[in-house]
Amino acid sequence: MKQEPSGYGDRWAEVYDQVHAHLDTPEAIDPAVSVLSELAGDGPALELGIGTGRIALPLARRGVCVEGMDASAAMVEKMRQKPGGADIPVHLGDFAKFDLGSSYSVVFVVFNTFFALTSQDEQASCMRSVSRHLSDEGVLVIEAFVPDMGRFERGQHISASNITQESVSINLDRHNPVTQTVVSSHLRLSPTGVEIFPVAVRYAWPSELDLMARLAGLRLRSRWADWHRSPFTATSPGHVSVYQRA
Repeated sequence: MKQEPSGYGDRWAEVYDQVHAHLDTPEAIDPAVSVLSELAGDGPALELGIGTGRIALPLARRGVCVEGMDASAAMVEKMRQKPGGADIPVHLGDFAKFDLGSSYSVVFVVFNTFFALTSQDEQASCMRSVSRHLSDEGVLVIEAFVPDMGRFERGQHISASNITQESVSINLDRHNPVTQTVVSSHLRLSPTGVEIFPVAVRYAWPSELDLMARLAGLRLRSRWADWHRSPFTATSPGHVSVYQRA
């Protein structure tokens, strides 16, 4: 499975903030910004997949020098339209492999965006690129879900969300366990018609992320179940993992 790096962002830019409005709240944002601000200290931060700036903008308001990388100019333009969005430097490009000639105290990728790299080779390449850009005490932070095979029946999953009297969103997923990929179509049905928004991800288990990190010269420093630093257990649906130089 291969998708163009800018494909997701270009297709979703107009509706991304609306669809993910539940994440744009102080309860969802403040814990992440507090952790990232602490990890950045006095050094600069780089967000991979900066998108519309949900995390980068409040982090910059905390006084952190933030840069971003994104493959989609359309997503970045949405951030530019927000207060402070024009002040954040953004490198347009594919974060599977990059060379910015700079070092950072923290490089972070949130909300499962690391899985937008749809092959193991791309994910491992990203880890190597990050390793080259970390300062001596710098860290990589990844927020991602823990794969749940129980949600698929015969390799598929269908669900409905955002149900109102006027519209509904239907999510259709197809799972390939051999490649660890999920191809999805998100359908929005309303009186104005049907819109289709594609998503493709390649999930990785926490242990696989740790191995890719080790091959890139990094090691796991901390792993929490969430941004509140809750203990990570066998039942945690997601994780926040912090890697430093080995």
